[in-house]
Amino acid sequence: MSNHSSPSVLKGAFILTVAGLLSKILSAGYRVPLQNITGDLGFYIYQQVYPILGLAIVLSLYGFPAAISKLVSEITEEKRSLSVPSFYLPVFCWLMGICGSIFIVGFTQAPLIADIMGDDKLIPSLRSAFCVFLIVPFVSLFRGVFQGINQMKQTAVSQVIEQIIRVTIIILTAVLVMKRGSMYAIGIGASAASFLGALGAFMVLAAYFKNSHNWTYKRWSSSFSYIKPIFFYGLFICFNYMLLLSFQMVDALTLIPGLRQAGVDLEAARIWKGIFDRGQPLIQLGTVLASSVALAVIPSVTRTRFMKNRKEVERYVFASTKFSLIIALGAAVGLIILFPSINALFFQDTEGTGPLRILMLVILFSSVSITTSSVLQGLGYVSHTAVIVISGVVVKYLMNAWLIPVYELKGAAFATIIAAAFVLFGNIVILGKDYSIRKWAGLPWVALLAALTGMAGVLTAVTSIAGYDIFESSRLGLLVYTLTLTAAGAGVYFILLLRLGAFFSYEVKVLPFHKWLIRLLPKGMKQ
Repeated sequence: MSNHSSPSVLKGAFILTVAGLLSKILSAGYRVPLQNITGDLGFYIYQQVYPILGLAIVLSLYGFPAAISKLVSEITEEKRSLSVPSFYLPVFCWLMGICGSIFIVGFTQAPLIADIMGDDKLIPSLRSAFCVFLIVPFVSLFRGVFQGINQMKQTAVSQVIEQIIRVTIIILTAVLVMKRGSMYAIGIGASAASFLGALGAFMVLAAYFKNSHNWTYKRWSSSFSYIKPIFFYGLFICFNYMLLLSFQMVDALTLIPGLRQAGVDLEAARIWKGIFDRGQPLIQLGTVLASSVALAVIPSVTRTRFMKNRKEVERYVFASTKFSLIIALGAAVGLIILFPSINALFFQDTEGTGPLRILMLVILFSSVSITTSSVLQGLGYVSHTAVIVISGVVVKYLMNAWLIPVYELKGAAFATIIAAAFVLFGNIVILGKDYSIRKWAGLPWVALLAALTGMAGVLTAVTSIAGYDIFESSRLGLLVYTLTLTAAGAGVYFILLLRLGAFFSYEVKVLPFHKWLIRLLPKGMKQ
């Protein structure tokens, strides 16, 4: 069973982590040129169908492959072969049954969904988005098999290729739509891009699979229950990756009706929704940076390991939560202070700066939520994290219904923050069963708050003396201005954290230039 040795597993986890980070950065980054090309109206149309496309992507990348990987591990442990009639066909049929049902319901009910969204012109885009689910079983099956035998390269390569194809076609569609055609064709183009990206991933996986010989036609009597791990385990795993996506789905369904209830006319409401969605790529990038450590933690935190070496696992939990908290807080505060220049740089004006500044606080709660959810899943609380996320979505819906008609976009921002904070609180309560809540007091709160104050003071002073508006006529000048302030803020924050003792020496030793950085630590923490 050398394929499942610890070094091999950790190497595979690292490959998937790098591929996941690259794909998420691509996924967040392309939305800026998309908004620049199509404007806020085009961005609104894309964001209305994105949660559906995102669900298909999450199922094909995380949910179903994780469930199939679990099945493959169990089958190989019993010394059985991966049989076409006894494994591949039954699993594929269950996958197609689930995804086909989603497609049929979504395609037929697209008029109802569009009506709930308050925009009947979205019907063709919604129908095309649900078509993507038809290719999910093909991609998921191959990814799950390769992951089950601990061959992660295939999944990583297919993931990156899928994202490159998808991003390229979306941008090309946006350019063509702006030259000729209906603006609402952007939604159809985005769906086609997702379908073709998944098709490209399938072709790559099929080529790998053809040369792997990981199948036989030898039938064996099946004692395995396929539906339970595929349906329940596969879907529960997804919820950890669907926190922000679920909130976007709620906004897609409720934001425009809420704005209409507040007295905003339909055309303006569509534009406002597009402006509000400017925050999504920034939140995604901030959350990816702050919670990426969670993906590395998963192999290290398991129930078995926790029972054998409690202190070691608690150290992993503490370190992952601390790094996530430090990065998320710095990113959120930095974005709030610099948002006028970031808004002008990325989206060419400062519309919506007020509510979007509020929305940036979501980075803090979502990042630490994803980190703690990953720890909980490692400890076996898979269904618990799913229930918490579902409850958070309900909270988001209720808050939207209450706050948007009164506070408009600011209400939507506050609703997202409240829902994300609810999910984090639920995770901490459950984690308290194994990891005392009182131990969170051991986080470097004083050093963290002092470093944040120092960073905020420097950025506020500089922006008050030399505001972004002096570069309004030059986007290049605005880029240099924003990057310089970002680097300065991050540098001040990190140096203060080191000087104030927020890190231990063993934590600093994993960083580049650690020999120089250790010199900045207080005397008692250099050893």
